[in-house]
Amino acid sequence: MDGIWRIMGSMGASQEEVIPITVFVAILCLCLVVGHLLEENRWLNESITAIIIGCVSGTIILFTSKWTSSHILRFDEELFFIYLLPPIIFNAGFQAKKKALFHNFLTIMLFGVVGVFVSTFIITSGSWFLFPKFSFHGLTPRDFLGIGTIFSSTDTVCTLQVLNQDESPLLYSLVFGEGIVNDATSVVLFNAVQKLQVDKIDGSTVLQVIGDFLYLFSTSTALGIGMGLLTSYALKCFYFGRHSTIREIAVMVLMAYLSYMLSELLELSGILTVFFTGIFMSQYAWYNVTDDSRITTWHVFAMMSSIAETFIFLYVGMDALDIKKWKMSRLSFWDSAGVYGSLMFLIFLGRAAFVFPLSALSNFMNRTSGSSIITFKHQVMILWAGLIRGAVSIALAFKQFTRHGKPLDPPNATVVKTTGLVVLSSTVVFGLFTKPLLNALLPQGTNNQKQNTAEEDMRLPLHSSEESATTNQLDGGLAHLIKRPVYAMHSLWLRFDDNYMRSIFGGPQSNESTVQTWHE
Repeated sequence: MDGIWRIMGSMGASQEEVIPITVFVAILCLCLVVGHLLEENRWLNESITAIIIGCVSGTIILFTSKWTSSHILRFDEELFFIYLLPPIIFNAGFQAKKKALFHNFLTIMLFGVVGVFVSTFIITSGSWFLFPKFSFHGLTPRDFLGIGTIFSSTDTVCTLQVLNQDESPLLYSLVFGEGIVNDATSVVLFNAVQKLQVDKIDGSTVLQVIGDFLYLFSTSTALGIGMGLLTSYALKCFYFGRHSTIREIAVMVLMAYLSYMLSELLELSGILTVFFTGIFMSQYAWYNVTDDSRITTWHVFAMMSSIAETFIFLYVGMDALDIKKWKMSRLSFWDSAGVYGSLMFLIFLGRAAFVFPLSALSNFMNRTSGSSIITFKHQVMILWAGLIRGAVSIALAFKQFTRHGKPLDPPNATVVKTTGLVVLSSTVVFGLFTKPLLNALLPQGTNNQKQNTAEEDMRLPLHSSEESATTNQLDGGLAHLIKRPVYAMHSLWLRFDDNYMRSIFGGPQSNESTVQTWHE
């Protein structure tokens, strides 16, 4: 925390400390204005806009500082993990389209969990083999494992802003679902890697990583669920809204942040904890507040997430021109290009290595359950969507390879510099070409699958009233469990949720005929 306060300054800071913050906030406002003007242009999204403005701003600052620095402010890794990532991940859980996620649960978990392990293995082993060929030495086995997890974290924002949920419901659901599960899995796996103290990577190392991952995943998830349910129960019992809607909103915001900080205090994964807190707060707590609070919280959490993401991408654009990191890495231009190129190749290879095999496995399982089949064109778009790296990759790289925002040695500087370049180039290049690729593979009007409108899907909880009434009629027997396991589990959950959870923690019963809130 001391590092952050040294950077941000105090309320009584001098003009030299206040001016940079003022300029950075002004540039953030500029990003929002430009993003608004480009709203109709689905080629340039907010992420690309922020990166481009960051590069332009960094160039101007570099020129005015006589080529000494491209930064207005220098932030350390604590800022990313304490202030910026929590609202992004919480909002992903809070506004997750849970019905669609549940219907494609097995496929999403295959991509978001198994896929991360496959990608991490390929990137780790590939970088271990390729980096020395470009005179890049000095990294430890734990560093290589960290690189594997850092570059296995995807950013699907660009693709989701182009995809039309009505025309490609299956593709949208898979890309969105994998994106949020991938982020959580990557961060948990990264935290597991941080606990390692090894001189070489062998079978025992892999088992240790898997064991730590399962422990962190289960305990962090349990804590997130517990905090979400505690918030829901408190809002239901005390009904703060009868006196002040402000208290309701404050309780939800503070409890979400408390779940993250408590998880970090217990050395768990705060990102995974706050993600599940968001899911369960939207499932129960959201129904225990007034209509005004529902509308406000929905937009406040989205606003906080948007600003945090814009902040990170703006900084990435500036950081790409950081002369000090380029000089500190001590690699020649061609060696730096080789490290960057090898990472881009490994990202593509790691992505392709699991998308096509796991899609085939998913299609095989779906044939027996009657679910939708993932076509080859869908698989290509899923592959493309996962090639973009974003905020989580930057945050993880800063956490492992910097101290107070500054790399400690040339190898660390090279990794941080290359991470920024990968995030910048993948976001701009793959983001720009997402729309033409989508139009070429899946022209508008070719997908006739039935799907709820975007507004309706935003209202859906883990299950809808109409679906609940139908699903509850299923016998849930062993034959049904074997033939359609997801729907059988869904049926069991609906009954348990109606009979126990909603009566205790809040929310409408699934057999109610009217829908009164956005989530339904």
